[in-house]
Amino acid sequence: MRSDAVKTGTAQAPHRSLFNALGYTEEERRRPMIGIVSSYNEIVPGHMNLDKIVDAVKMGVAMAGGMPVVFPAIAVCDGIAMGHTGMKYSLVTRDLIADSTECMTMAHGFDGLVCVPNCDKNVPGLLMAAARLNIPTVFVSGGPMLAGRIDGHKTSLSSMFEAVGSVAAGTMTMEKLCEFEEKACPSCGSCSGMYTANSMNCLTEAIGMGLKGNGTIPAVYSERIRLAKHAGMKIMELVEKDIKPRDIMTEKAFMNALVVDMALGCSTNSMLHLPAIAKEAGVDLNLDIANDLSAKTPNLCHLAPAGPTYMEDLNEAGGVYAVMNELTKKKLLNLDCMTVNGTTIGENIKNCTNKNPEVIRPVENPYSETGGIAVLKGNLAPDGGVVKRSAVVAEMMVHEGPARVFECEEDAIAAIKGGKIVAGDVVVIRNEGPKGGPGMREMLNPTSAIAGMGLGSSVALITDGRFSGASRGASIGHVSPEAAVGGPIALVQEGDIIRINIPENKLDMLVSEEELAERKANWKPNLKEVSGYLARYRELVTSGNKGAVLEIK
Repeated sequence: MRSDAVKTGTAQAPHRSLFNALGYTEEERRRPMIGIVSSYNEIVPGHMNLDKIVDAVKMGVAMAGGMPVVFPAIAVCDGIAMGHTGMKYSLVTRDLIADSTECMTMAHGFDGLVCVPNCDKNVPGLLMAAARLNIPTVFVSGGPMLAGRIDGHKTSLSSMFEAVGSVAAGTMTMEKLCEFEEKACPSCGSCSGMYTANSMNCLTEAIGMGLKGNGTIPAVYSERIRLAKHAGMKIMELVEKDIKPRDIMTEKAFMNALVVDMALGCSTNSMLHLPAIAKEAGVDLNLDIANDLSAKTPNLCHLAPAGPTYMEDLNEAGGVYAVMNELTKKKLLNLDCMTVNGTTIGENIKNCTNKNPEVIRPVENPYSETGGIAVLKGNLAPDGGVVKRSAVVAEMMVHEGPARVFECEEDAIAAIKGGKIVAGDVVVIRNEGPKGGPGMREMLNPTSAIAGMGLGSSVALITDGRFSGASRGASIGHVSPEAAVGGPIALVQEGDIIRINIPENKLDMLVSEEELAERKANWKPNLKEVSGYLARYRELVTSGNKGAVLEIK
């Protein structure tokens, strides 16, 4: 066992004395030592229940003959961080989480890990760590929040942000806004739509690192506690069989994840996280393949914000495995991929039927014949930009309009709420990329303001930053190269005509090459002054099309 390095032998007597100080018995020390990475905290609604999940995992590990040892991982609540400088500190935590988990695991010699994440950057950060460390690992998340209910209709956090825009437009009263505030987020858990947290927890199942239900069983269900106990038991089996993350997270498994991503209509942030996780697993995930997979993958789900269904509905309809089983009808999945069950994807999903064709459309009757995400390229985004195609209304799939240029998110929000953006405009927010932000802020506020003010079917938004999974509409993010390194988005001027063609995967500005060359010659960087971790992050981070991973120069 790896843990023998800290538990066994004469030279380890000092180590054992410290285990004694921790209260561990000799009987426990003879067992495999399992690290339980707890993301519990009291600031993220999706994490406030993780103490219960961790306790259940500990019981499962102990029941199966292991020595459970808990250590922490941080997490940021993107909703609370939204719309101010705090959002600069969201994406950057992905690498802090991966690094700190590596440090704790290597320093203490764990034989296996159970990772207990839930929200946005916490899930990919721990998946990156698992791939990097490559010791037996199982994931069990805290589960999604129940949908809110207002006027007999289900609702969620995205409705909450859009309600603010409706108040600004004068179409909603403050009294109604207060009702939304009270009812939109009714329980613990990751916010109830197909936002980034739920996207990544579902893709953890698809890639094989989580047990059935990891992405969809609601946080408040006792079934979630049972799942956690099973995860604790399962890690002991993986340790015994020496099944490691890189045995599971293969190139074929990442292809499966991309296909499921397209079918579910996941957050565009998955296009940042999957390449970053793949890199740690030694897999080169070139997102140019995304459009090829999207072209043959039907979009089967329209969960909020794309439609009126929520994670609890997907769970009742059969969950991720039911979606995957539908996809087998078109032979879109690699069924021989290994999973943390110790069985293959094909074996796992064989009997998982679709229980609600209104929530999970059959492949014969999809929402669209193409997947939920598209990568756009053109002279405005030579290395690509990403849009959640499944959340774009039909009339905005092709759009041409004048650029309204803003150097930061705050300026754009002020213009939108001030009534300065009109139908047909293309809002361009730049210098919010990985280096320019720095931190590549998620911008739910401007997209929600546009939707809330009734402009969602007539105004597009383009940025080198990124969008929340709760954003909807013609919101194109991750534009690369970003403005901070002189990408074409830095050269856009007020009034330039922007042409968007999502069906053809194109994003262009109608400006001549000669004019762009002249603008480029006169361009100067517009970097914000930063210090501390953000300054170090800026030096190491790559572009959005590469997953905003950190690389040593």
